[in-house]
Amino acid sequence: MTDALLRIAGAGDAAAIDTFLACYPATSMFLRGNLAQHGTDDRMAPYGTTFYLTEKHRQITAVYGITNQGYLMAQAPGACPASWVAFAERINGQTILGMTGVPAQVEQCLGALGVRAGPWQMFADEPLYHLNIADLKSTLVTVRAPVAADLPVLERWFADYAVDVGQAEAGAPPSDATRARAARAVDNPDVALFEQDGVPVAMAGINARLPDIVQIGGVYTPDDMRGRGYAKRALAGLLQHNRSRGVAQSILFSNNDSASRTYEALGYQHIGQYRVALLKAPIRTGDKP
Repeated sequence: MTDALLRIAGAGDAAAIDTFLACYPATSMFLRGNLAQHGTDDRMAPYGTTFYLTEKHRQITAVYGITNQGYLMAQAPGACPASWVAFAERINGQTILGMTGVPAQVEQCLGALGVRAGPWQMFADEPLYHLNIADLKSTLVTVRAPVAADLPVLERWFADYAVDVGQAEAGAPPSDATRARAARAVDNPDVALFEQDGVPVAMAGINARLPDIVQIGGVYTPDDMRGRGYAKRALAGLLQHNRSRGVAQSILFSNNDSASRTYEALGYQHIGQYRVALLKAPIRTGDKP
């Protein structure tokens, strides 16, 4: 396969891209969510994504993406090495922060980019889970969206969450990205707080959304409140709220065994692995790390 067979996508490709990605729903949520929210041509928003395609007989065979922030994604089952090289050449000179996706595909892409060695802040194959929300195992739980008064708690929780999942060093102050994430959570129905006696004790969130499926992220309980089922209830309440809005399925990937047990107790089924590869520092493609 040559570079000529890899092309940048435009607005007219959006429907076909989503139709292709919908065949791989569990590992395409970031691609599909970014496409739904930002389209193909947003070059300003952090998660606006430039999409590249390969095709055969006018049918899409692979989708590659890079966000404006520098996160890579792909859905390229069976792609030959030359197509990964072609993608690497197309994004040469751009800054990358990491990649998520099917482990074998992430491996091929990082190899084509020459950054397989990192150095990595986080590099893990995490268990991937799916839930038909109709099968959720939980009693009714009340949760609420964060408000402005919750911002200090959110900043602290998101900073601690980043440490828990290997995305930040312990003791580091909240990063600008963490503060921005906390600010975005205020009045956002995609973040749910569970309270005890009027005090927030756990949160759960959605990091990619489509009309019928959501991907969960940011499930967190502070250290001194763990072991009481609070995170489980926060997630259950969030899922129940989305079920009432017509969402039928949920995807997530788990960072540790304790979290996996929580998800399994709610009815999530283990369906595969999902790789998360985040660099310690940005790398410009084409440069030596």
